[in-house]
Amino acid sequence: MGWTTSERMWLGQNWDWMPDQQQNLVITKITQEDKPTILQVTEAGIIGKIGFNSAGVGTLFNAIKVIGVDPTRMPAHFGLRMALESSSVEDAVRQLEEFGMASSAHILLGDRTTCLGLEFTKSTFAHVRPDKRGRVIYTNHLLGEHPGETETDTVWLKDSLTRMETMGENVGKLDAKEEPSWEEISVLFEDEQNTPFSINRIATEESESETLFSIVMDLKSKKAVLRMGRPTEVEESINLEL
Repeated sequence: MGWTTSERMWLGQNWDWMPDQQQNLVITKITQEDKPTILQVTEAGIIGKIGFNSAGVGTLFNAIKVIGVDPTRMPAHFGLRMALESSSVEDAVRQLEEFGMASSAHILLGDRTTCLGLEFTKSTFAHVRPDKRGRVIYTNHLLGEHPGETETDTVWLKDSLTRMETMGENVGKLDAKEEPSWEEISVLFEDEQNTPFSINRIATEESESETLFSIVMDLKSKKAVLRMGRPTEVEESINLEL
């Protein structure tokens, strides 16, 4: 989710995957000459994932499954690294669309003034723009138009539709708030409706993946709180700041 308010630029998500993968999660701080400093949480060996930089640009990542790969284009995690080396959402979108992406996914981009969902397949891009309250809500299925006979979303996680509806309802309860608090944003990712296929996911025989971390960032202050484990069963809370 991304949400622009007068005081904050929120980015937040739960990252779900196989529980055994949690031991491979690392936090990296990357300093490069003539590029913004990056703070991100990623899997060991993956050069770009979920985080923010010293220019106030942040990234979230959602898996999408559309059949097909174009090996002449850029892999998604290279795209995430490129975005995290950018100076603004506009700069990131321009570069990603110029290079093209090899396969399908969604990157929710934010900077200190706005947020934008960038959907892509092996041959198409679509922009998911904020609603009238400055919010972008996203799960694991395509929302934009992607012309082409092969650009069909498999909706590989059927509960993606339910999770998006639930998040929309919960965010809607904050409509009266001009400035939601950090706690109110964080609680959005603790929802267990439709367990085990919930926003706050749990691994069972029915659902092999689980929420391995939850992150909330404020790109205006360049701060984040990373909660390791399910956000209702926090194993460690880590404050990140640039």
